[in-house]
Amino acid sequence: MNKPLKIGVFGAGHLGKIHLRLLQESKHFDLVGFTDTNQESSLALSEELGYTYFDDEQKLLDACEVIDIVTPTLFHHEVAMKAIAKGKHVFLEKPITHTVAQAEEIVSAARANNVKGQVGHVERFNPAFVSVRDNLGEPMFVESHRLAEFNPRGTDVSVVLDLMIHDIDIILSFIHSPIKHISASGVAVVSETPDIANARIEFENGAVANLTASRISLKNMRKLRLFQKEAYISVDFFTKKVEVVKMQDAPENHDEYALILQNAEGVKKQIYFDSPKVTSSNAIQEELESFADAIENDLEPIVTLKHATEALRVAYKIIDCF
Repeated sequence: MNKPLKIGVFGAGHLGKIHLRLLQESKHFDLVGFTDTNQESSLALSEELGYTYFDDEQKLLDACEVIDIVTPTLFHHEVAMKAIAKGKHVFLEKPITHTVAQAEEIVSAARANNVKGQVGHVERFNPAFVSVRDNLGEPMFVESHRLAEFNPRGTDVSVVLDLMIHDIDIILSFIHSPIKHISASGVAVVSETPDIANARIEFENGAVANLTASRISLKNMRKLRLFQKEAYISVDFFTKKVEVVKMQDAPENHDEYALILQNAEGVKKQIYFDSPKVTSSNAIQEELESFADAIENDLEPIVTLKHATEALRVAYKIIDCF
């Protein structure tokens, strides 16, 4: 095993604390410490859990090989550019930056400085999605619902950037076709920015994705449904369950209990139900460990800076429709 990578965390809010705990437990990382603008809470966190607090971010940058950026999105660009300029690999929480222009700058800087970057589109590592990820064919109709109960945290941005961007990234990861047209609508209910939104993305290959996101729902739901030639796949990111329904040409002598469909042309298809094995895992831990693997073995990260930039670009195209 390679020597653990020295890593520092910028931002110790709700998600930052989760990252700190997982990095402390990781065999692939050596947690050097963290920095945060709230000195009082940082000192309390350091005293309670033993993480080393740096009140000088430059010292933390110099002491690390990897920087984990879990600050509010508005500060992602500034911190990432400083880290990359010093030759540090960067992990950024989603969305990658506040603007597409900032994201493109980070992509260019990382390339010029020969460092790796990954973005925390954590649903790519959800065990339910992982169980079917490598067996997707060519989905032609996709429907996603990401509904959450109201939480004031995150309402400083549109629900598109807060929630829907997860599904935008997921869909772009398996529909490899340019976007032809986007239509969308969004409504602000309790926030100053839209709290519920729906978008329809049409791709040049004929595929269509219909996305709904809400942060004012009475229950949580995170589902993705995919329809492709002779198959239907349902992924429940929340309950970590997957359903797969497949059709194949029916054998001449089929079992009397087999489920057979016959179309108008007389072609008979047999229906098969499958439930792929979903291996329990912590998706945030998996994404961090995968980034360590990409650095140690010089691999392309699973969610690259370019992937995240494209997801952000599509998100803003959706917002522009409102």
